[in-house]
Amino acid sequence: MKPIRLISGVLTVGFWTLMSRVLGVVREVMILAFIGPGPVMDAFVAAFRLPNMFRRFFAEGAFNAAFVPMFSKKYEGDEDPLIFARDALNGLAFVLMILTGLALIFMPALVWATAGGFAADSRFDLTVGFGRIVFPYILFISLAAMFSGALNATGHFAAAAAAPVFLNIFVILAMTVAAWLGGSTITALIWTVPLAGVAQLALVWVAADRAGVRIRPGRPRWTPDMKRLVIVAVPAALAGGVMQVNLLVGQQVASHFDKAVGWLYAADRLYQLPLGVVGIAVGIVLLPDLSRRLKAQDDDGARHAFSRAGELSLALTIPAAVALVVIPLPLVSVLFERGQTTSDDSAAIAVAVAIYGLGLPAFVLQKVLQPLFFAREDTRTPFRYAVWAMVLNAAIAIGMAPVIGWIASAIATTLAGWAMVAMLAVGGRRYGTVARFDGRFRTRVWRVCLASGIMGAALWGAMLVLGPVFGMGGLRYLALLVLIGFGITVYAIAGQLTGAFRLSEFRQALRRRRA
Repeated sequence: MKPIRLISGVLTVGFWTLMSRVLGVVREVMILAFIGPGPVMDAFVAAFRLPNMFRRFFAEGAFNAAFVPMFSKKYEGDEDPLIFARDALNGLAFVLMILTGLALIFMPALVWATAGGFAADSRFDLTVGFGRIVFPYILFISLAAMFSGALNATGHFAAAAAAPVFLNIFVILAMTVAAWLGGSTITALIWTVPLAGVAQLALVWVAADRAGVRIRPGRPRWTPDMKRLVIVAVPAALAGGVMQVNLLVGQQVASHFDKAVGWLYAADRLYQLPLGVVGIAVGIVLLPDLSRRLKAQDDDGARHAFSRAGELSLALTIPAAVALVVIPLPLVSVLFERGQTTSDDSAAIAVAVAIYGLGLPAFVLQKVLQPLFFAREDTRTPFRYAVWAMVLNAAIAIGMAPVIGWIASAIATTLAGWAMVAMLAVGGRRYGTVARFDGRFRTRVWRVCLASGIMGAALWGAMLVLGPVFGMGGLRYLALLVLIGFGITVYAIAGQLTGAFRLSEFRQALRRRRA
């Protein structure tokens, strides 16, 4: 078997994803400072969500859930993987060009369907205009996702993981130049999005060429492999569509409340930092690894990879979730409260951050559990579970909004996330012991919770001590760094003392990566 180093791959993807998410936070800090919660930001968020929604629907979600396992198995068995990849690229590009053309024509209908609360004010026309500029981003980023999937399947993770950094770098530079020249920051922002998509596609295309995955565009062809790809991808697309419906339900509810779309977007970006670094990194590496181990009939190796992925995920995610719940206001106020963003905005965003924090372990565990199904080309089962999660999400968000307002969207997202994890965990048991966490995982998970609880108590006490400093202008940045550093130190010590993890294991993984 051609090996994929799980921990090394996760560290590689995690590092670049961390860079992307940190720059993403910088991007959101600038957007909130220059534009701030209000009609213009609401319009940008709704417009930018459209290509990202369809990207997850067609590319990163549905397409790659079908493409990566099939390509991985062909690569493992030397069954003409490049011909399969070429046909997949051509078919995907054909569908995306049709989708982009239709979206540009029917953009008003799309905006009405995804943010109906905008129809009564100026946000509607703003969103339509912004949407027509940013929507072509889906073409470039989806093709980039396909090249990234091929790179990941062959064990080359760096370029694919680094590509998203381009969007944030381009956007940060564009807004900085616009502000310096006294131009329109929002105009620079929206026009930069499709340009960044071109750069991301170029990076992974060149990287794939250098890795020996030479794929060239051509005429779409309908082959037995493409038929199989569609059969596997359609349920995944529906599942991805269900998850996007959850986001849209939340946006629809929020669009009826002033500034709520912007508040939820800011909170979403903050919890996406640990989710991207841990959950997405693990999922990206675990899917091709499981697919190839199953092809090689290495059940013991597959269970070990699955268990270590879950163990690593929770060891990094649970303390992050505790921090988001315990100290959301210091995080939000220091990062976002400036310019057009007020203390009232910070308070609202912090509430959403804490609620999302409660769901963070669930969002990450989904990324660990879903490959159990996708590696076996079973996309129908996750689709059924996603439908139930969607029904729960919609019922809570719509039902509770008249009572508790816009925050019902965040509560619904978190509860639906845990429901999805429960269904995936129970449903995966039919695959036998290979789909169950091993004894080491079960021994360590409760220790991780204990160490995280100790860290949370320490953070709470430190926040009370440092509280007055957070109102002292520039000193608040130092106070936040001290608070975060203190929390990491306490967790590291508590983790070692309780046996939640061994730092020596991470050092060994780093040495293997360098080797």
